[in-house]
Amino acid sequence: MRVALYQCPPRPLDVAGNLQRLHQVAMEATDADLLVLPEMFLSGYNIGLEAVGALAEAQDGPSAQRIAAIAQAAGTAILYGYPERSDDGQIYNAVQLIDAQGQRLCNYRKTHLFGDLDHSMFSAGEDDFPLVELDGWKLGFLICYDIEFPENARRLALAGAELILVPTANMIPYDFVADVTIRARAFENQCYVAYANYCGHEEQIRYCGQSSIAAPDGSRIALAGLDEALIIGTLDRQLMGESRALNRYLSDRRPELYDDLSKR
Repeated sequence: MRVALYQCPPRPLDVAGNLQRLHQVAMEATDADLLVLPEMFLSGYNIGLEAVGALAEAQDGPSAQRIAAIAQAAGTAILYGYPERSDDGQIYNAVQLIDAQGQRLCNYRKTHLFGDLDHSMFSAGEDDFPLVELDGWKLGFLICYDIEFPENARRLALAGAELILVPTANMIPYDFVADVTIRARAFENQCYVAYANYCGHEEQIRYCGQSSIAAPDGSRIALAGLDEALIIGTLDRQLMGESRALNRYLSDRRPELYDDLSKR
């Protein structure tokens, strides 16, 4: 499977402009099977409670319908970040996967909220870590800060995830996460991890770029710099199999020794 990541500066409060930008990028990524966009791509991330409330949409809202049409036109599945308004009025930092036929396959809500910024705008997602299959690969989902908790990636790997998709809005001074943590998560869980970040500025935030696709052996099969970029990597099932044969972290676990950790 070929996976494309779009690293871009945010366009806050411009849903129509971001949909237009998505259409253009999707047409450039037609040789990819999946296009991954950053966290809160649709609306911008650092936009405040009033704006996020005004721009939040249901999972099947007008933007989802437009993105379904884009995915069909490009023949490419799309994972995008957006502010979701649930049936009970809660607002979540969410991502949604729409396949190349325009069908909504999965919606995931960020479970670990980052600092005052996230807590001021969003409710935290519940204990729902879905796995879906796309083109024969099992996909799991996390958002930004979620990946910095090793338990999240591990539970997906134990459930069978072969690729963990992580739309993010990571900023300076946390570029260590983009540079080191993503490769560590891929290696310790023996799966691919795709990390799609912003670049540029949004208010006082300076994003650190470095979007990447990390392989199970710790290498990076695609890596962006600090500027806008569309990068593509091809997942290799043989590489994953060989790496898993050498690095038996999942089978060598002794969970009976770790039970107390979940109680603290």
